[in-house]
Amino acid sequence: MLITITDIKHNQQRYPTVGDWVWDANGNLLITISDMGDWRYNFLIAFHELIEVMLCRKRGITQEEVDQFDMVYEKQRKENDFSEPGDSRLAPYYNEHQFATKMEREMARELGVDWDDYNEKVLSL
Repeated sequence: MLITITDIKHNQQRYPTVGDWVWDANGNLLITISDMGDWRYNFLIAFHELIEVMLCRKRGITQEEVDQFDMVYEKQRKENDFSEPGDSRLAPYYNEHQFATKMEREMARELGVDWDDYNEKVLSL
């Protein structure tokens, strides 16, 4: 398995998200992250996505299930709702997202990243 992590402009994401993962036909993984202008922020998004996708893989949660949930969630998003799809208890990957967020917060602390500043940047995209 080849894992590729790349940063892209936010408007190039498949849907409104700062981190996305896709399996290709050969079983390789592509993680795309919106460039946040700070390598630590970019790394934290990639770190979260890698944890989340591998837990989904282990637990049989498919990319199609996650994509379908996320895209419907985004289409139904109400104005001024800044929640993440993975924070919804209806998300098929709720537990995986929660664990990834927990590890992301720990890593942010180790990197000296203020979680509130980081979150503000994520929400501003």
